[in-house]
Amino acid sequence: MKREYPDSPIAGVAAVVFLGQSVLLVRRKNEPSRGMWSLPGGVVELGEKVEEALVREVEEETGIMIKPMKFLTVFDSIVGDDQGKTRYHYVLCEYLCEPLEEAIRALSDASESAWTPLKELDSLEMSPWTRRFIKRIAEQVYSLRR
Repeated sequence: MKREYPDSPIAGVAAVVFLGQSVLLVRRKNEPSRGMWSLPGGVVELGEKVEEALVREVEEETGIMIKPMKFLTVFDSIVGDDQGKTRYHYVLCEYLCEPLEEAIRALSDASESAWTPLKELDSLEMSPWTRRFIKRIAEQVYSLRR
């Protein structure tokens, strides 16, 4: 399956994982979004269930195991080129997850991984949508814990 200029949308997953007042982020090593911070995740493989892909991708990028807790939303990530063609098209299932470990390290297609304090999100190079999404989910999660 080619990821750049695909023939059809590609199914993917992303995990929102909180630890205290921090969120698990990775810096992308590859396109799309190379060099930007984002939620860990990736592509669902043929024959793989969405939640299995989520657990595998987070482990491949950060070295930790997670437990999917709640489906959050589906997000369309569509990136065009200068000629108006679709260069990348992912349909991402976003899940709230619980970390089963804390010691992370950057692996596979992540150049860095970090437990990032929520108060530092505005200083990171990341998509505005991702930043808003993390803040919204954090508000919901932390208001429920009070």
